[in-house]
Amino acid sequence: MDTRVFKLSAVFLLVLVTAMSVVAQWKVKPWKEWSKKEAEKILEDSPWARTQVETNLSEMFYSPTSAGRNATNVSNRSVEGATNQEINLSYHIRFFTARPIREAFARIYQLKEKPDPQTNIGLQKFTEIAPTNVIILTVTFDCPDRRFSGKVMQAFNSAVTATLKNSTYLERSDGKRLFLEEYVPPGPDGFGARFIFPRNVKDAPFISLDASEVRFFSEYSSNIKLDRRFKISDLMVNGKLEY
Repeated sequence: MDTRVFKLSAVFLLVLVTAMSVVAQWKVKPWKEWSKKEAEKILEDSPWARTQVETNLSEMFYSPTSAGRNATNVSNRSVEGATNQEINLSYHIRFFTARPIREAFARIYQLKEKPDPQTNIGLQKFTEIAPTNVIILTVTFDCPDRRFSGKVMQAFNSAVTATLKNSTYLERSDGKRLFLEEYVPPGPDGFGARFIFPRNVKDAPFISLDASEVRFFSEYSSNIKLDRRFKISDLMVNGKLEY
């Protein structure tokens, strides 16, 4: 085998094993022992969380900020300024009713705030809540450019259930859809916007191992569309589906 190929293969294997160990850590040790990196991995890239990245390339190309016959985006750029680089906007879509997600939130709070024993008891109860009637997905976002994040925040805060219920749903791999029951804008808790769906349809769970995946879709506007898929078999924890 070529030495360079061998080295590349070794590096790839190391990266793969490291990634797998971080994702699978929720299986092998209690959440109170997770590192910050492990908890963040659960919240950003795990069976219960997906990150959708939207890249805006319009700012990469220079155009004059003073008025001119061939100037493009003059009004916006003259007022807001120009970055002349691509802008990434990341949406973090999570099954909030999945226990590992709540454990990750609790662990990050522990590491950051060093709470007293009474607060730790509350965090433990928070992680143990067993949802019975609803599925809740939450969405947060981050962007280094406030011009873009401000517009998204405005859309998230102004949206209501009535305007989203027909364009927001969970869709199983068999094509069946479950439409939004309630939308709650982001609050001060930092969990993000809440998308609430009924857990059961005709007395049976909408999400089960009978389907291979479930898709979350929501269209706030023509410019903001959330679309991520989750593999159902990966949502298992100790023989139970967590979602």
